[in-house]
Amino acid sequence: MRAVVLTKFGPPEVLQLREVAQPIPKANEVLVKIQATSVFAGDCEIRGLKVGAALKLPIWLYLRFGRPQPVILGQEFAGEIEAVGQAVRRFKPGDQVLAASGFGLGAYAEYVCLPAEAGGLGGALALKPANLTYAEAATIPVGGLEALHFIRLARLQRGERVLINGAGGSIGVMAIQLAKNHGAEVTAVDSAEKLAVLRAIGADHVLDYARDDFTQRGQAYDVILDVVGRSPFARSLKTLTPNGRYLLANPGLAQQLRARLTATGSKQVIQGSARQTAADLEQLKALLEAGHLKPVIDRTYPLEQLAAAHRYVDAGHKKGTVAVTVGPTS
Repeated sequence: MRAVVLTKFGPPEVLQLREVAQPIPKANEVLVKIQATSVFAGDCEIRGLKVGAALKLPIWLYLRFGRPQPVILGQEFAGEIEAVGQAVRRFKPGDQVLAASGFGLGAYAEYVCLPAEAGGLGGALALKPANLTYAEAATIPVGGLEALHFIRLARLQRGERVLINGAGGSIGVMAIQLAKNHGAEVTAVDSAEKLAVLRAIGADHVLDYARDDFTQRGQAYDVILDVVGRSPFARSLKTLTPNGRYLLANPGLAQQLRARLTATGSKQVIQGSARQTAADLEQLKALLEAGHLKPVIDRTYPLEQLAAAHRYVDAGHKKGTVAVTVGPTS
C-alpha cells in the first residue's frame, strides 16, 4: 500500500511517499481503507520534534523503538472498513467510519488497523456522519474530542461569556460551535485573516491578537479557553469573573507549574487532554448530523502532497482544518 513515512525528524520534506506492507487486523481490530485524513499542528510538532522538553525523549523513544517501523504519522481519518478481526462485533465490512487513532498514529496511508474498542494506545472509532464527505469527517475527531472535553469541563450556563484564545484551529472552531450550542456569548481571538471565518461559524465577537489584548479591555469572562498555550497567565486570571474557569488545552511547562501552584480562590484553573472515547465520538456524530456542528476546512491536499500540507500548517495561517484525500471518493 502507499503510505507517507517519517524518514527522520525535521522539516516537511522528511515525509516521503513509499510502498509499505499492508497491515493485517488482529482479533480485536478492524482494517480500514482510508479515504481521507488531516494535518493539524500536533502532527507538525511530532514531525519536527518541536514539543516540550519533557516530551522530546519519550516521543523519540516511542517512535523509534516502541512501535513498528516504518513510522507513519496521522492521528485522524475517515474511510470504509474492509475487514474485521474474529472478536469484533460492533462493526462489519462496508461500514463507513471516522476515527482518532490515538498513539497508534498511522493515518497517512491507504490502510490502517485499530482496535474496534478502546485499546492501550487510545483512539476512538464510530460510524461516519451520513451528511459528511470522507474529507469533512476526517477533520473532526481530534479537534472535536478535545473541544468537547474542555467545553464539558467548563460547565457552561446559558448567557455566560466565553473567550477562546487561538480560536482559528481545529480545536477552536469546534469549541466556538459547542459553546454557542450551550447558549454562551463567545469571543474568539486569533490572527486578523481568520476572524471572518470565526464570525461566520458563530463567534459573537472577534479580536485580532496582534492589535487587541483581551486582558486590557475591561471585559470579564466566565470562561477562558486557551487553545494555544499563550495567554498571559496572571492577567487572564484577573480577567475572569469571581467563579470563572481558566482552561488550558495546550499548556507549556511554565503554565502547568503555575496552574498547580496558583491559589485562585473561587476561580479554577483546569488543564489536560481529552481521553478519546467512542461515546464522545458518537456524540459529535449526532451533533454533526443534526447540523449543530459543521466542519471548517481551509484547504484540501492529495496524499502525494502531504509535505506541502505540512508546510502550510507550519506557517500558522490555516483557518480551521486541512484535509488530505487518500481515496478517489473523499
